[in-house]
Amino acid sequence: MTVAWVKSLTFDCADALVVARFWAAALGGELDDGATADKAFVEAPGWGGPNLWFQRVPEPKTAKNRLHFDLRAPDGDVPAEVARLTALGATVVAPGELTVMEDPEGNVFCVEQ
Repeated sequence: MTVAWVKSLTFDCADALVVARFWAAALGGELDDGATADKAFVEAPGWGGPNLWFQRVPEPKTAKNRLHFDLRAPDGDVPAEVARLTALGATVVAPGELTVMEDPEGNVFCVEQ
């Protein structure tokens, strides 16, 4: 039986290029050469996950994400991964063994061991 598979995850954002650059750097993906503030595509890194698509929308984010990433820190070193992601433009919302963070446009994600 043939089943559907996840080709990409789509993010609505105010500036697609800013958010796509962050996630490409955070996950080790490749940012498409044709990326703009209106639309950007990040090819999945070697771990084979779905591609990421970013599109500009006119309305601002007004509520909590209904879906978010849980990232596993390399070697279980949460503080080092949080520091790396902060340097890329993320902010810490709630520190801890499961650290809650936001990307440059406020999309929530977590970093864990």
